[in-house]
Amino acid sequence: MTDAPNTLDVAEEAAALAEHQPVIVRRTRFGRMWFELRRAPPTAWFGLIVILIYVFTAVFAPLIAPYGETELVGGPFDPWSDQNLLGTDQLGRDMFSRLIYAARNTMGIAVLTTALSFTLGGLFGLFAAVLRGWVDQIVGRIVDVMMSIPQLIFSLVLLSFFGTSVLNLALVIGVLDSTRVFRLTRAVATNVAVLDFVEASKLQGEGLLWVMTREILPNILPPLVAEFGLRFCFVFLTISALSFLGLGIQPPSADWGSMVHDNATLISFGDPTPLLPAGAIALLTVAVNFVVDWFLHKSSGLKE
Repeated sequence: MTDAPNTLDVAEEAAALAEHQPVIVRRTRFGRMWFELRRAPPTAWFGLIVILIYVFTAVFAPLIAPYGETELVGGPFDPWSDQNLLGTDQLGRDMFSRLIYAARNTMGIAVLTTALSFTLGGLFGLFAAVLRGWVDQIVGRIVDVMMSIPQLIFSLVLLSFFGTSVLNLALVIGVLDSTRVFRLTRAVATNVAVLDFVEASKLQGEGLLWVMTREILPNILPPLVAEFGLRFCFVFLTISALSFLGLGIQPPSADWGSMVHDNATLISFGDPTPLLPAGAIALLTVAVNFVVDWFLHKSSGLKE
């Protein structure tokens, strides 16, 4: 007859085994985000800091700017001084204040336009991937025709015809840019739409919107989120280019593209003021691309 196991020995053995077991740490969503941010490369940190500074400037522009957006504070093209840190523009408005307000105008319209392009392009891309057949063919051919025309020239023609209001600017660029989003969404959604779990959801009688939003969309979000950053850059640059040509954001609203155009004559006199709005455009574009590159690297599953 065997002896009963000693309770103390069993407890010691269990404690010894527990020491060799990996400790599973459960983090909150914020904790996981902070953990990933700490491992981000310096370029991603640089991009995030620059974006946060731009967003802060755009949100609190009336509190940061020393003067109003359209307030006349001096003569035309006054030099840099204590009263006007970056001088004045061709009408005598403070350049520093205009730069700050331009962040709100340019970035705000760019975000809304990008959201519109993703709503249209993503929706039609999902429909084409799920329904396929004649729906895919008709929408695909319309997109091909629209993409065959250079976007900037197409935008110039449409804005010249419909007018240059903020609403028309957002609608024209949003619709034209949605063709690129449609292409990407359709490509990645088609690969997911043929998988077994999607077919099983259809056989269970789930509706079309359920299949698109609950089965396909969550599995294609990483490339779409990365594309949102890239599309924002292209939309942002397109708005600035149209403003430089006089068909973008209209005066007296401040915009970086129109500020470069209006003050370009100062370069002939060695004044670097027109380069400041151009530098603001370039810096934000680089920062967004740094963050998008890091996000693509993380979503791809590649190791550091």
